[in-house]
Amino acid sequence: MQTYGVNELRKMFLDFFESKEHLVHKSFSLVPHNDKSLLLINSGMAPLKPYFTGQEIPPRRRMATCQKCIRTGDIENVGKTARHGTFFEMLGNFSFGDYFKREAIHWSWEFLTEVVGLDPNRLYPSVYVDDQEAFDIWNKEMGISADRIYKFGKEDNFWEHGSGPCGPCSEIYYDRGEKYGCGKPDCTVGCECDRYMEIWNNVFTQFDNDGHGNYSELEQKNIDTGMGLERLASVVQDVDSIFDIDTMKALRDHVCRIAGVTYKEDEKTDISIRVITDHIRSVTFMISDGIMPSNEGRGYVLRRLLRRACRHGRILNIEGKFLSGLCETVIAGSKDGYPELEEKRDFILNVISKEEDQFNKTIDQGLGILAEMEAEMNEKGEKILSGDNAFKLYDTYGFPLDLTKEILEEKGISVDEEGFQKAMQVQRETARAARGVTNYMGADVTVYESIDPSVTSTFVGYEILTHSSRVTVLTTENELTEALTEGVEGTIFVEETPFYATSGGQNADKGVITSEDGSFEFVVKDVKKLLGGKIAHIGYTVKGMIRTGETVVLKVDEENRRLSARNHSATHLLQKALRTVLGTHVEQAGSYVDAARLRFDFTHFSALTPEEIKNVEDIVNKAIADALPVKVENLPIEEAKKTGAQALFGEKYGDIVRVVSMGEFSKEFCGGTHVDNTASIGSFKIVSEAGVAAGVRRIEALTSKGLMEYYANLEMILHEASRALKTTPDHLEEKISHLQAENKELRSEVESLKSKLAKDAMGDVTDQAEVIDGISVIATKVEGVDMNGLRDLGDQLKEKVGEGVIVIASVTDGKVSLMATATDGAVKKGAHAGNLIKAIAGLVGGGGGGRPNMAQAGGKNPDGVDAALEKARETAKEQLA
Repeated sequence: MQTYGVNELRKMFLDFFESKEHLVHKSFSLVPHNDKSLLLINSGMAPLKPYFTGQEIPPRRRMATCQKCIRTGDIENVGKTARHGTFFEMLGNFSFGDYFKREAIHWSWEFLTEVVGLDPNRLYPSVYVDDQEAFDIWNKEMGISADRIYKFGKEDNFWEHGSGPCGPCSEIYYDRGEKYGCGKPDCTVGCECDRYMEIWNNVFTQFDNDGHGNYSELEQKNIDTGMGLERLASVVQDVDSIFDIDTMKALRDHVCRIAGVTYKEDEKTDISIRVITDHIRSVTFMISDGIMPSNEGRGYVLRRLLRRACRHGRILNIEGKFLSGLCETVIAGSKDGYPELEEKRDFILNVISKEEDQFNKTIDQGLGILAEMEAEMNEKGEKILSGDNAFKLYDTYGFPLDLTKEILEEKGISVDEEGFQKAMQVQRETARAARGVTNYMGADVTVYESIDPSVTSTFVGYEILTHSSRVTVLTTENELTEALTEGVEGTIFVEETPFYATSGGQNADKGVITSEDGSFEFVVKDVKKLLGGKIAHIGYTVKGMIRTGETVVLKVDEENRRLSARNHSATHLLQKALRTVLGTHVEQAGSYVDAARLRFDFTHFSALTPEEIKNVEDIVNKAIADALPVKVENLPIEEAKKTGAQALFGEKYGDIVRVVSMGEFSKEFCGGTHVDNTASIGSFKIVSEAGVAAGVRRIEALTSKGLMEYYANLEMILHEASRALKTTPDHLEEKISHLQAENKELRSEVESLKSKLAKDAMGDVTDQAEVIDGISVIATKVEGVDMNGLRDLGDQLKEKVGEGVIVIASVTDGKVSLMATATDGAVKKGAHAGNLIKAIAGLVGGGGGGRPNMAQAGGKNPDGVDAALEKARETAKEQLA
């Protein structure tokens, strides 16, 4: 058997099914599209759910993919075994109501034996115990003897996911030989050892489960095939595990090289090597799909994987930052199949480097917190760290449970793992609840799911804002209907519409839908894109009635559209300006555009300086003033990429993409509406810049009408301020400077008077002083003096007595202020103002403290002042004794 590398096997599979008239689709993003049931894509079929359920019509009834997948359900086992991994590639061929069991079985056998060259005598099929049809195909058509076809029950060979489409499976196992076996005489297919490896799984989706165990035949029967690329490679290359296949071995060897260790010499070391090898692959691919580290959702998964890899680097004594270098090896090994890795290389490295820096600081903080927890346990004589504390370390500081256990075991302390798991379960349930009640597709159930999937809409509104079209579907808020009448809220679907639906960050058009004779009027409040290319016009009926099948006139609000287009075009100029000023690591991370304003989120790791903001504004405004023509082209995606057009992270693009160019200045993939010339934007102003997540900044800006309204509002505020200060806008700054100087002078006079009044109120208290070893101790009270006044009085008394300890109390509006001060000579002889204040503050119902030479406190109990002063005298004497 010839040996093939991972990249060769991927291409061989896709080429094979392309020859079987399958549409080969590039891997979908790891970020699920319109599917709230998943945090990350975890199987080859996951992005294709709408095609399986019939909610969306596929581009072709036969498809094949090699899909990037992430699974983190058993992340704690990654590294401990050579089987577990978080990132993998799933090869899949799919049929949506086209071919079924016969073709799927024939082609799986043909690919494995004739294309890859696996020995047929080492391959063993399995079928669901009640699937006689599949058994007969293997036995009678493929010529596999009955004793080599294994029948398994529901647990192993029947795929279902609650209610919905489901069906039996037929798997293919490969006998890797006795060296991988357990040695038991009954070792065969289905044994838990590593000898018989499942490498292909044909899922025959032919039933519908009603959720109560009742199965009915589906009208459209589907094929969902899954085969792990890494598993296939380990068989073809005859290696022990996925960590030994060519691309993984190159990465594994890189880890060993920088750690100065050898694989398979020490099991504990091997665990860390495997963790780092696996996790750096996952994070590299996740970041390339636009996922950023955060403390929730998929960003939390990314951060957790990064931190786990960092921590195992420390276990291996790898010095300094190392993950970015490993990332280079991931990119080099996988860029043939995933060119986006090379395209986003600088950005990926930057994100990983910043996160590694942050964790290196965080882990030290976590170790400090753990030390405090240990100290508290020692005081209480406890030998078990609580589950809540263990989870706090895990959740807040990224400490996996095994790290906490490892550190504490050396000191004879164990961890309440049951309590930890309970805390973890609470977090999982909270996260699950946050995703809401969803159906099989992970979307909230709505009336729109009842619409025939063949219904679709075409957007014709790039050039025209008024258009006539036939009504295809009407709905109320709860059900499909044949008519909408006056006062009813609902949704209108038509064959062709000029209304732009919310997408790409641009808010939907507004407008009206009328009958041709004007007897019916419907106000459009929102427009949404739905599965299957449907465009929903959501609003309410003002007058009349409309029925399905009738022709209506759709009129877009022209000014709203024009203003939105200006703001959208400005975001393109803004992105180019940001990349020019800050660097090419800047990527769009979200946007919002409507008629009033624009918001643009982008990847960057620090706040913009005033100079950078001004530079960005100047560049955008120059592009506007240059009156650049805006050109739109529809191009095949590969041709569009060659033009250098900027694409959006994680966006789902079709074979033909819309490229928007603004002169030679900006070129981006974009389906939104735009101006014909940048001069139409008028002008551009950034009104705010702030951070919204780790490594993500947000700019809010205005153009044209929105900007003029902003300036008009500023002008109104300026005039109101001028009137209030009895001056004109031209002289406002001068007036404010004069008032500030006058205020400063008056404040100084007030403070001087307050000091004099306080001094007069206190009188001469030096005769109250008690002298202890040459140090005068004074404890007295005054009325209505604030803390600043008390400090002044203390300074004055120190000058009078020479060396001393002075405590003054004051009551103002029922609240007590205490101040203690000590001269240098008094401090040398043992006086400590901070400790003195701590000793007396409780008597006035408060607390406080400070330095040896100055301290203060507040309280709410004026009745305790005399006792506090008496206690102050006693404490001062004790300090000086």
